[in-house]
Amino acid sequence: MHTRKEQMEAFGRFLDILDELREKCPWDRKQTNESLRPNTIEETYELCDALIRDDKNDICKELGDVLLHVAFYAKIGSESDDFDMKDVCDCLCEKLIFRHPHVFGDVKAETAGQVSENWEQLKLKEKDGNKTVLSGVPASLPSLIKAYRIQDKA
Repeated sequence: MHTRKEQMEAFGRFLDILDELREKCPWDRKQTNESLRPNTIEETYELCDALIRDDKNDICKELGDVLLHVAFYAKIGSESDDFDMKDVCDCLCEKLIFRHPHVFGDVKAETAGQVSENWEQLKLKEKDGNKTVLSGVPASLPSLIKAYRIQDKA
């Protein structure tokens, strides 16, 4: 596997390429959050399909496609001075640290079940987080998945 330095260099190269595409490619320049959303959903399903098939090459390729979308949304956010990739990463890091007090704090959780129980409770406590357990279910989920998530949370 690659070193952390090699991974960081590859990520920097990727962001540089995305910047150049956003500037020089008419299709990339034209994209908005709204225009990318259907493609993001499709790429996510393609990743899920590769995961189900346990096809390592396709998983790697599809992860790249999903990562492209994450970075693309961050790039669009940076163009309107709302947020950038650093903000996205910082927000994720803070969430991970907050939701894992058994790793980064003094809470005890010996089993995956205890971690899941703590996770749901922590999500309810987050500032501007979900006000109820069911409010964490995205409205845009496909109906069957949405019904399953509501049932699971209930």
